[in-house]
Amino acid sequence: MPKVGMEPKRRADVINATLICISRHGIDGMTLDKVAEYAGCSKGVVTYYFKNKDNLIIEAFKSFIAYYGLKIQSEIQKTMKAEEMIDVTLKHILPPYSDDRQKTVNVSELDGIERMFIPHEDQAKLFLQFFSKAVLDRNLQEVVSKSYMEDLHGIARIFDYGNISGQMKVDDSKSAAYGLLAMVVGLSFFRVANIPPLNNEDNRYICEDYVRRLTKS
Repeated sequence: MPKVGMEPKRRADVINATLICISRHGIDGMTLDKVAEYAGCSKGVVTYYFKNKDNLIIEAFKSFIAYYGLKIQSEIQKTMKAEEMIDVTLKHILPPYSDDRQKTVNVSELDGIERMFIPHEDQAKLFLQFFSKAVLDRNLQEVVSKSYMEDLHGIARIFDYGNISGQMKVDDSKSAAYGLLAMVVGLSFFRVANIPPLNNEDNRYICEDYVRRLTKS
């Protein structure tokens, strides 16, 4: 049993270790023993918090998904224009490529949201692992559905704000939000599959063009 007062830190370490393990070995190759090794603890500590591999996968997926919302919420300010809010959103859900392999996964808020980080390559691998597994796993589907419904409502509110403030012209904010999020998911898969646009640019420009068409000149 972990020492009293160490529970939040131990739990965060195990979740981070699980994501690192899945990124390196895949969900099928991830084991509780490997997670314990990455977390620097015993297998007993892992099972104390998460019982079994299936439960650990679900909780790690929740933390992976929640990471993006927390980063977005921490950066969006009420004084921003609607387009700036969308830019912040896209920066996190479809980030520009960067060589950040020297950094490590941290989806814990314990040391502040500004210290939370997932390297670009790990994001791609985790996205593919979790979403391919979710195709056949109802529990993971529920995690995706709940998260994406919240994302859709949040993006639609930004579009509504853009309409009200005269910064955008969006006929149907819910449909526009659905289209943008679907585009992000599709482009994310294309990135993982290494399918670049014909012009070889970062494919995130497609989303940026979509938003620009909604913005009044």
